[in-house]
Amino acid sequence: MSELKKHYRIFISAAEPSADAHCANLITELKNRDSNIEFVGVGGPKMQKSGCELLENTAAKASMIYNALANITYFHRLIKRIKQYFTSNKIDLVIVCDSPAFNFHIAKAAKQAGIKTLFYVAPQLWAWGAWRIGKLKKNCDKLCCILPFEQEWFSSRGIDTTFVGNPLFDNSKVQNNVRASRDQRRAAKMIALMPGSREAEIKSLWQPMQQIALALKKKHPETIFTAVALNSKKMEDLQALQIPGFECEYAIDSVAKTASSVDFTIVASGSATLEAASAGCPMVIMYQSSMILWHLFGRRLIKTKYLSLVNILAGRQLVPEFMPCFRSVELIIETIDALLNDNNQLKQISISLRELVEPLTKKKAREEVAKIALEMLD
Repeated sequence: MSELKKHYRIFISAAEPSADAHCANLITELKNRDSNIEFVGVGGPKMQKSGCELLENTAAKASMIYNALANITYFHRLIKRIKQYFTSNKIDLVIVCDSPAFNFHIAKAAKQAGIKTLFYVAPQLWAWGAWRIGKLKKNCDKLCCILPFEQEWFSSRGIDTTFVGNPLFDNSKVQNNVRASRDQRRAAKMIALMPGSREAEIKSLWQPMQQIALALKKKHPETIFTAVALNSKKMEDLQALQIPGFECEYAIDSVAKTASSVDFTIVASGSATLEAASAGCPMVIMYQSSMILWHLFGRRLIKTKYLSLVNILAGRQLVPEFMPCFRSVELIIETIDALLNDNNQLKQISISLRELVEPLTKKKAREEVAKIALEMLD
């Protein structure tokens, strides 16, 4: 009689919609490799649909840093609840995904309970907060990073780190021919507006993006605009804040698809910039934080020369970035207009963006992380 296969329980912690999606893919991959794994944790609807028992829907609470203060009591109680869960339930491995401000606490609780921890998506300590490296080293058994240069940075500081690819591209491929086919259709300019998914991003970026679009429409009357929303609820939020005179189409949860079909995109800083880059879509990147806080603290804390992921990876200003804040939209309008009038430059940017993203797509993150997780269970 063959020996019964061991049963494992993995706790997964995700606090953002993007992490919810990444972890859902990981759960599916792990289930395909080993049906004797049970999943429990905190996250969102995609994790739940993939078969994870949710203690709490944290993805619904996702917010920007300055909005998170309103939820501090909620997260404090949740961390306490998870600590108690670790002490009263058998857990073989804890996987924390992104959101280091929250997940450092979860990892610490896991280590205190004697549970191995795997970090999926490295905290960006290379950009700011490098003093937290000791905390990460103490509470992390394995670090899975999603940007190529991170492996050397963290490994050189004594953390067991592996580059696993970028989960943004687990379900898609970089399509080199899409841009070429789009370039042949020049009857009208097509521009995408991607104001982000967080409430604070929409509040600070959606109106300026529309103002930019209206100004570009005057210079390029045939231009067609498409706004990308995370889901139907976010689309309704954008529609409710649409300013008079501005017209656009809407696309839901289709950053890469939309970017592959337009000439240009105006995008909020974040992972969407990499998805647009994978389509070879020229862009400008925007973000609007407090100018006072930036000058008082931010400029002293941030260690990178550039602030957007695209330019950080490129090591140069491959695309214009207007962040961490901008005083007006006039310079942004001028910059985009100049690019739209220079097809040769747009073509070169497109080629460079595809080349930049290609290394991120050579591995499937969910497969690599699943292999590492299974090794940690043995």
